[in-house]
Amino acid sequence: MNLERLQQQCLAFLEKTIPADGAHDISHVRRVVKNCVYLTDIEDANSSITIPAAWLHDCVAVAKDSPLRAQGSRLAADAAVAFLAEHNYPKDQLDEVYHAIEAHSYTAAIPTRTLEAQIVQDADRLDSLGAIGIARCLLVGGHLNRPLCDATDPFCDDREPDDSRYTIDHFYNKLFKLPDTMQTEAGRAEAHRRAGLMREFLDNLRAEIV
Repeated sequence: MNLERLQQQCLAFLEKTIPADGAHDISHVRRVVKNCVYLTDIEDANSSITIPAAWLHDCVAVAKDSPLRAQGSRLAADAAVAFLAEHNYPKDQLDEVYHAIEAHSYTAAIPTRTLEAQIVQDADRLDSLGAIGIARCLLVGGHLNRPLCDATDPFCDDREPDDSRYTIDHFYNKLFKLPDTMQTEAGRAEAHRRAGLMREFLDNLRAEIV
């Protein structure tokens, strides 16, 4: 299997689809692939599994507010293995790619059972953290027409966060929990570094608006 050629085929396939929102576009996929290459090298994992899975992990994009959100990763896995089978991908590796894609989703909460699935999951979650994580969170919040924050308690000091109502609440509902879900040592270290940048951003925002 020519991995470079397969990546070009994956890219051509993705360019025919319309992302659910600006935070899940081709640029997001490219960043996840970059993260995946980094973690695959460090963990000495099988790139024939991790790289195609990273390219295709969002090949079926489901909007954040869709009732099908929890099924999104399985729908993507179904479409991905069908695509790979059409391009003569080794049949004995399809199940591993399927699992790596279905298990990457935070919402689906599917336990990872392979190193490759752990790497794809970590690679995707890293893109929700740090400077790019801030940008993506605000982008999605704007797309969903959600206010930036609760005017009376912007940073959830005295209330439970509700990211179905306020954009900033998503930091507390999900994003700050991600570092502790990372499955590789390298992914965990980078996740905590990026989370620190996000906390610094919120500290500066607090100083400006409270």
